[in-house]
Amino acid sequence: MNVLIVEDYKELAKEIIDFLSKNGYLCKWVSNCKDALEEMGVNTYDAMLLDLGLPDGDGFQVLKSVRKQQCKTAVIVITARGELDDKINGLELGADDYLTKPFALTELAARLYAVIRRMNGFVTNEIEVHGFKIQLQDYKITFDETPLSLTKKEFDIFQYLVLNKNRVITRLQLTEHVWGDILELNSDSNFVDVHVRNLRKKLEKFTKIDWFETVRNVGYRINI
Repeated sequence: MNVLIVEDYKELAKEIIDFLSKNGYLCKWVSNCKDALEEMGVNTYDAMLLDLGLPDGDGFQVLKSVRKQQCKTAVIVITARGELDDKINGLELGADDYLTKPFALTELAARLYAVIRRMNGFVTNEIEVHGFKIQLQDYKITFDETPLSLTKKEFDIFQYLVLNKNRVITRLQLTEHVWGDILELNSDSNFVDVHVRNLRKKLEKFTKIDWFETVRNVGYRINI
């Protein structure tokens, strides 16, 4: 999952990045409103961690802009402002959660998982799809209690397609959400198709996967 961290305190941003990276997230850090809006205009993110007290403005302005664009990105406000009015304002502007500093990184990760699940219509950390059970936080997939041996990228692809069930996900979207900044990658490469092909082979050892659809010249869709 791809996360944009908008935080002007470098030490805190580094702590968040280190912790989330160990938990499988791809993180991009910016420190002001201008860069946050520019980044949101170029790339798509599953979630944004948004500080309010930024050097060139109020983070609420970023939140307003993101929601005005009807962007699906989940937004968690992370701020030292603990007043009730600020919390209400943030939620009314479209924030999915509000976390007051200082906070435990484990709590941040738990809230991040929760908002991403809710955003995609799931309420638990375990997702079941056509006999496969995906444990999001533990990076495990089983079929009838038998564990699958997937690479990290194969797991990320399967998880992302399942979280976006019944939607066509383009190769470009998969590249961006599983590998990171699309501008740093060769868009002509077929590495996405190679990973999907390997994933299919592993899934097919357990059951028919006609629900794992290839949309010609576009991308992939998992039908649930």
